[in-house]
Amino acid sequence: MDKKKRFWIQGIAALLQNANWKGFFTGKIYTGPVKTVCVPGLNCYSCPGAVGACPIGSLQNSLSGFRFKFPYYVVGILLFFGALLGRAICGFLCPFGFLQDLLHKIPFPGKRRTFKGDRALRYVKYVVLIGLVVVLPILIKLTPVYCKYLCPSGTLSGMLLSLSNRELFQVVGALFTWKVGVLSAVIITCLMIPRAFCRYLCPLGAWYGLFQKISVVKITLDKEKCTGCKTCLSHCDMYVDPSCQPNSAECIRCGACIHACPTKALQYSIKR
Repeated sequence: MDKKKRFWIQGIAALLQNANWKGFFTGKIYTGPVKTVCVPGLNCYSCPGAVGACPIGSLQNSLSGFRFKFPYYVVGILLFFGALLGRAICGFLCPFGFLQDLLHKIPFPGKRRTFKGDRALRYVKYVVLIGLVVVLPILIKLTPVYCKYLCPSGTLSGMLLSLSNRELFQVVGALFTWKVGVLSAVIITCLMIPRAFCRYLCPLGAWYGLFQKISVVKITLDKEKCTGCKTCLSHCDMYVDPSCQPNSAECIRCGACIHACPTKALQYSIKR
């Protein structure tokens, strides 16, 4: 798929998940009936425009309650999205992923697609998923650790709320200052490295990556057509080689490789 079509899909998906536009002016969070429904991408519950719940935030809230209750609904939603689309959600439906793509379009020194240590750092997101999203919320009650201390989407939402809500702005403290620092670091990194947060820190991307090889939507490689020219790799923002791993856990299935392949060896496919 070419970048223009994907851009419009990403933009529409972001707008639909943040359709409470008046919230950006009133500083009030939407609390209507659909707010309990989990959206597929990383989109903070506290965003003034959000009309749904972030699956990572919902999972933590379920796990950190005083009485442990297995979050069947949230896990079921995550299993459904993962088994259906895998990381295509990251490439097309995640608002924070869309923001990262927009950030990387901004001219900035030091742009690169990979560097020494890139591969090792990609495992950090799995540590974040297991440690900050699952284990610590179970151990530390009423503390959604990932949302509270790391999530840049939540910080951005808090900033938007505080700008339109004077009372909230007046109680901003040290913790929020820490999170603004984290958000700033993520933004600067994303200016240099495409989808840096997706690569290294996103627990939702780590989860969906587990389903790449079994999801319904896939990318398939016709080995007879492939010439090994590596044009696909040169167009991949995630720096994945589809000619070797067409369904790598790091691939966000954006379709750039499919569009770039001179022999049409790569295609989307539906598992039956």
